[in-house]
Amino acid sequence: MNAAVDNQAATPSLRQRLGRAGGRLRPGVGGFWRWWTGALAGWLPPRLRTLLGLAHERLLLQHAGEELRVAIDRGGGLREAGTLPWTAQEAAAGDGLLASLLAPRIADLPRWLLLPGDAGLRRVLSLPAAAAERLRDVVAFEIDRQTPFAAAGVYYDARVLSRAGDQLQAELVVVPRDTVDGALAALGTLSATVAGVDLAGDDGVPLGIDLLAGAQRHRRVDAWRGWNLAFAAVALVAVALAMWQMLANRRDAAESFQAQAQARAQQARGVALEKRQLVDLVEGMDFLQRARAARPTTVEVLDELGRRLPDSTYLEKLSVEGDQILLIGQSREASALVGQLEGSKLWRSPALTGALQPDPRTGRDRFTLTAQLAVANPPAPARRGSQEGADAGGQR
Repeated sequence: MNAAVDNQAATPSLRQRLGRAGGRLRPGVGGFWRWWTGALAGWLPPRLRTLLGLAHERLLLQHAGEELRVAIDRGGGLREAGTLPWTAQEAAAGDGLLASLLAPRIADLPRWLLLPGDAGLRRVLSLPAAAAERLRDVVAFEIDRQTPFAAAGVYYDARVLSRAGDQLQAELVVVPRDTVDGALAALGTLSATVAGVDLAGDDGVPLGIDLLAGAQRHRRVDAWRGWNLAFAAVALVAVALAMWQMLANRRDAAESFQAQAQARAQQARGVALEKRQLVDLVEGMDFLQRARAARPTTVEVLDELGRRLPDSTYLEKLSVEGDQILLIGQSREASALVGQLEGSKLWRSPALTGALQPDPRTGRDRFTLTAQLAVANPPAPARRGSQEGADAGGQR
């Protein structure tokens, strides 16, 4: 071998290390797994993708004369791995020869046969965009018209070059069967391990096609697939149980917190009720005290009437109901009583009610007189402060 593989390529991947211990890192679960791992791998550095075995790598084999050129394709970037002398003896022991000369991780990569660019014929076709879903089947009908070969005598494939609206540009690639079969036969025992056949472009980079039909494509069987699927199922069940347990714990914590919150709320409502009752009692007493201070007392009213009423007047009835003063009595100067009662600070608006009624027995006039009790500043009930105290207690 003329050139050794670089240290990075020769470093065993994490997948191989786990495989030697009894399992592989990635179970084969179909297209979704490949798409998902590919999307995740796009966020990783190239070196880390290589170590994890997530890089889309393949081993390219190109036979030229008595040499076999080996290269590593890493998603469009080619790296020469070396050149082997290739005679009938090496072809007979090809698989063992590659395994002994290449690093285990490199030897385990999918093997592809790379044909030179002049071995095939390429034609650009304009097709409806809907043909992209079954492109290989569509271009099969174009082989007889676009190439000098019959469809039964060639290996073929197609790739999409560009899209424009409802049209797409596709490239049809055909290689005679004799050419492909001869190249596979030249590989000897390696032909049984070939996963696909690609064609080199004008710049030597593979086109990214596979000339082999689906039935002819070699697929490496993962011996640990069953175990990996079982491990994946166990992992999913374990994750589901862990999530269920976490949800149950959260639910129990929420119920406990709700019970504590209800107890605290009940206690707060009791405190708020007691505070409101206390505030109402204090405000009621304050209201009564201010109401008493704002209006004159009965003793003061009697004293003021005694000083203002003439001696020829006596009262039969005196009542104070609310702010109303009612005087009923007899007087020799009944018509002048209103003038004598005016100007007092204890009442206002004195007035006679009804007509004066003479009493022949006493010689006096019976009168009925009313006045409004003078209240300094009528106190307003302090319910606003009580309501604010109740609201504050309820918020707590």
